[in-house]
Amino acid sequence: MSHEEEFGFAFEERYRPLLAVLGVRPATCRLTLTDELLRVRFGPWQVLSPRRNVTGAEPSGPFSPLKAIGVHVSLSDGGLTFGSSTTQGVCICFRRSVSGSEPLGVLRHPALTVTVEDPARLIGLLTSESRPAYP
Repeated sequence: MSHEEEFGFAFEERYRPLLAVLGVRPATCRLTLTDELLRVRFGPWQVLSPRRNVTGAEPSGPFSPLKAIGVHVSLSDGGLTFGSSTTQGVCICFRRSVSGSEPLGVLRHPALTVTVEDPARLIGLLTSESRPAYP
């Protein structure tokens, strides 16, 4: 049986109305991590990746609201952000780029920044040497 960890997103009150217009609310946002899979839902957007595709995770932020609130693609490196807070996030890096910013999956992203409620715990789980080894 696979172990599952769930993380809610940290929402700053002042950005809730804007995010709600996009369909992004606490009830529609969740990061789920199992031994095999990373799944991130941010309103209507979703990123799915095998856990073995995750190469690292590190703290990021604080952020400018213009770069962090909502869904953003970085012009400098193509990274994707699912942001509901400007204070702190986690940048998750991937071996193979993932889709998630548009419905056809044409755009691929080497990293995903998420503003989850417990960033330190997520980083610990993604970087722990005790996680299962993959080929």
